[in-house]
Amino acid sequence: MAASPPPTFLVHAPGKLVLMGEYAVLDGGQALVLAIDRGVRCAVWSGRGPLQIDTPDGDDRFVRPALEGQTGRFVFSDWNPVSLPGKPGFGGSAAACVAACVAAGRPATDAFAIHRRVQGSGSGVDVASAVSGGLLHIHGGTSTPLPPPAPPTVIYSGASARTGPRVEIYRAWAGRAAFVADSDALVAAYADAPVAALAAAGDRLEAMAAEAGLPYRTPALDRIRALARDHGGAAKASGAGGGDCAIALLPDPDAERAFILACQSEGLPGISVRVAPGARRDNGDHA
Repeated sequence: MAASPPPTFLVHAPGKLVLMGEYAVLDGGQALVLAIDRGVRCAVWSGRGPLQIDTPDGDDRFVRPALEGQTGRFVFSDWNPVSLPGKPGFGGSAAACVAACVAAGRPATDAFAIHRRVQGSGSGVDVASAVSGGLLHIHGGTSTPLPPPAPPTVIYSGASARTGPRVEIYRAWAGRAAFVADSDALVAAYADAPVAALAAAGDRLEAMAAEAGLPYRTPALDRIRALARDHGGAAKASGAGGGDCAIALLPDPDAERAFILACQSEGLPGISVRVAPGARRDNGDHA
């Protein structure tokens, strides 16, 4: 049997971690978002036949609009996948949408409108991260690249969470203005005192959620935060909360290793990540 031909080219689009500014960014507040090598890969076989789209779960809502009018086969898969019982919340739908735009030869920024139209809501920070890569400071819809830091430690909480319902609860809350002001101050403090700012941001997000009636905390996320404090660092959920992953900053490599082992001993696996560039087409590496 003849071997299948290699793809014509590949596209890689990174996932994201929200370091600071969750929820506040929905009201034009500031956020820090880091692109990581846990996104989406699209393998493309160019051809004259009808458009074929393959996705891991059969859901092509976020990629088909970008590929309208194309021919050939487009196969989407996890880039640098992890073995988890659920999704870690790295912005996979946004990464897939951006990858589809690049694969179709259209501007990657077309994904902003496509993703928002399909999802129906959201801040767009995950799309911005997939387009630009690295570390972004986002404020009022404007993205500014910053020198990327060493990536935080990432721990999976053991369950996936839906962002949409939590966003709706937040938008109905009357206390958003004061929360955004507090969040912006913590984003500004992150560069000089990242551990303290991360800890304070986690506390403020939990207080916001309690006031708004938003399901944010889980026993697993609480435990990750407690273990980070026990090892001299800080942790918080990355994103909307209710599950997915948490990010942590520890004072030194020894404390980081001990923290990861402590989490793993309680069934909370670590996920290694690296800072990633923005979406790109790769014509050579078909591995």
